[in-house]
Amino acid sequence: MTSVVLIAEELAPSAIDVLAYDYDVRQVDGTDRAALLAQVGQADALIVRSATQVDAEVLAAGETLRVVARAGVGLDNVDVRAATARGVLVVNAPTSNIVSAAEQAIALLLAVARHTATASATLKSGRWQRSRYVGVEVQGKTVGVVGLGRIGVLFAQRMAAFGTRLIAYDPYIQPARAAQLGVRLVGLDELLRESDFVSVHLPRTPETVGLIGEKELALVKPGVRIVNAARGGLVDEDALAAALRDGRVAGAGLDVFVTEPITESPLFGFDNVVVTPHLGASTAEAQDKAGLSVARSVKLALDGEFVPDAVNVQAGGVVDEDVRPMLGLAEKLGKVFTAVAGGVAATVTVEVRGEIASHDVGVLRLAATKGLFTAVVDERVTYVNAPQLALDRGVEVELVASDEPAEHQNLVSVRGALPDGRTVTVSGTLTVHGAREIAKLIEIDDFDLDLNADGVQLFFRYGDRPGVVGTIGTLLGEAGVNIAAMQVARREAGGDTLMTLTVDSSVDPELLSTVAAAIGADRGSMVDLRLNGTEPAVGRPSRPADPADRG
Repeated sequence: MTSVVLIAEELAPSAIDVLAYDYDVRQVDGTDRAALLAQVGQADALIVRSATQVDAEVLAAGETLRVVARAGVGLDNVDVRAATARGVLVVNAPTSNIVSAAEQAIALLLAVARHTATASATLKSGRWQRSRYVGVEVQGKTVGVVGLGRIGVLFAQRMAAFGTRLIAYDPYIQPARAAQLGVRLVGLDELLRESDFVSVHLPRTPETVGLIGEKELALVKPGVRIVNAARGGLVDEDALAAALRDGRVAGAGLDVFVTEPITESPLFGFDNVVVTPHLGASTAEAQDKAGLSVARSVKLALDGEFVPDAVNVQAGGVVDEDVRPMLGLAEKLGKVFTAVAGGVAATVTVEVRGEIASHDVGVLRLAATKGLFTAVVDERVTYVNAPQLALDRGVEVELVASDEPAEHQNLVSVRGALPDGRTVTVSGTLTVHGAREIAKLIEIDDFDLDLNADGVQLFFRYGDRPGVVGTIGTLLGEAGVNIAAMQVARREAGGDTLMTLTVDSSVDPELLSTVAAAIGADRGSMVDLRLNGTEPAVGRPSRPADPADRG
């Protein structure tokens, strides 16, 4: 069945084109609550911007939802906690508007410095008042940047071209990094005392709300001009209005406000205040980037792959290209571990050895944890809820990484202790066959294997004796189950033996028990390692190129 992508607000046509080929794309007015609740129940993915409220009620109505995507940066309108509890991935487009936002801050700064907006309005009203609007140059001035995140850095780099002296306040950045940018780090008070221009580039958090208030504005250099194109409330609006009335602040440029939308404010009465209705991300380029970014993230999520821009996934962030192919292997090893163990382990260690361990491999623990619980719980297991499932069941999953040489170039092992005292170990690697990388099972409980980690696999552990292969073949054949591959591993003749079979279809648990009893095995185990538990699609026509890949 084709996955449904529900778009609740305007999205760039290029992004819709990326999704429309693979999915059933539907649209709804996200501000129409009844319509949203009615349609979200059939959706696998929901894409919004800032107007649609995705709260616990919407998430509960979206019984099949796997991902909520915000085509923008902020997530004030998405209940991330409720989504995480339901295993729903939340993604945004964290870098889509950073250039536009930085440029908007610069536009406001220049407009305030040169009285651009007021002079334009005066002239359009029929008055030529050239002498009234004497501004100031930016060159040679001190510009204080409050927050050296991605947007703050872009703003600072562009302001450097104006020949300014740059100082910044950011307690989370190292002085060496600031020095590389040509910026001197100072405390907030010092920044306010020295700056001719102050531009704020911080997220809105409990710590940053009101960061520049009455006390801070009493410290400013007389004649300072203040710009806020980040988030409303970082600069106290009442305190700013008072400082403008007193003349301590010579002007302000504001793109954001505590309450939005807003059409009345004491700040609107000042000729030396330039205001815009939250236009930081309102460029054609930013909207296009945001749409394409979340479209790619939705595709990854619906394909069951790791999503770098997920905000509610442990080990989130960019996954190294050398590590990414190992994600599927780690998840499959987790599945095999649970099947062989026959239950949930008390403690699990994910061990990564070889060249790959020189990279950040924390995401492999997450992938293995997802695999561990896929066949254990009734709910859908995702990268989002896998850690919570482990926590709820008291399962500790640790990661051990070593770049010391291993028997294979890269080796991933999942080993754990069961409540009854047994230990289980499953190991695998990736091998290259032509242009393909193939996941291989190479060891289970010290039994050496060479088995493609794919398809439906059966495991039987028994005492070695003649006739076992024939017995299994007969029973499975009579049930219409075709054997695609088989391996028998033993340590010595007549000793403990592990048989692994790859079959073309799932096996009924009752048949699995019958086979195990017939060969004297304690039990039989089955694991489905097919993509999403289904046969992979074949013969699909090539998909049109992603517009972002052109040129």
